[in-house]
Amino acid sequence: FTSFTFPATIYRYDLATKKTTLFRAPEVDFKPADYETKQVFFTSKDGTRVPMFLTYRKGLQLDSNNPTMLYGYGGFNVTLTPGFSSLLIPFLEQGGIYASVNLRGGSEYGETWHEQGMKLKKQNVFDDCIAAAEYLIARKYTSPQKLALRGGSNGGLLVGAVINQRPDLFRVAIPQVGVMDMLRFHKFTVGWGWVSDYGSSDNADEFKAIYAYSPIHNIKEGIPYPATMITTADHDDRVVPAHSFKYAATLQEHYKGPNPALIRIETNSGHGASNTKKNIESTADIYAFMLWNMGVKALK
Repeated sequence: FTSFTFPATIYRYDLATKKTTLFRAPEVDFKPADYETKQVFFTSKDGTRVPMFLTYRKGLQLDSNNPTMLYGYGGFNVTLTPGFSSLLIPFLEQGGIYASVNLRGGSEYGETWHEQGMKLKKQNVFDDCIAAAEYLIARKYTSPQKLALRGGSNGGLLVGAVINQRPDLFRVAIPQVGVMDMLRFHKFTVGWGWVSDYGSSDNADEFKAIYAYSPIHNIKEGIPYPATMITTADHDDRVVPAHSFKYAATLQEHYKGPNPALIRIETNSGHGASNTKKNIESTADIYAFMLWNMGVKALK
């Protein structure tokens, strides 16, 4: 068993006595009983009911002042189910809310749910994410000044597209190893394998849909972008770092506002964490950037 606040634990079930006993549990300096997770539902732009998990310390005040990290993926038939990560603990301990949204494009409700977020219907994924942010703000869990959007790989694309469309909803954006050049993604390494989900710029109809949301191609001057930390790795052969390099250069060229637009490049690393030390360092930098830009200047 596992959840956002409960580390993966193995139980033994005795068929004769029909009793369950603890078999193995990791030792974590964390009290799950101090936190809670609940599932909420909100309505997206086209009327679709979309689920989201919220995790936070018990006794939460709905005063629009809670640092909140909205995380999404929305693609490739991937399901985001509750699971424990020790890297989430520091954020929760600072009074943060972790919001994991089950966007269309995943498989939470089967293949139909997946198909509603792919190719010509990819905009549904971004609409779902925008509606999730609006829900969190309307219900006073947080405010645009305390809301961060984070996602990796296909989720990095999500972040880049959404902050082009609704930058007013977020204080911080963390696109990690994202697919940012949607017109050329299929020309790099294994990118051709994603055409089944995204479509291809080589197809006239799909070109129009892709170009309409491609993060790099929709960066415009005058958009009030949130504080943005782009992350990539120099040996990422899945989503090549050129995506993040080009995105960072384009954002820094066109955005002239007061918020930082930075890129963090991990060395000797690939598409995921290379070792525990680098994972901790990366997470520390992300949380520091996130909380500082939200106005949280002292740790609890």
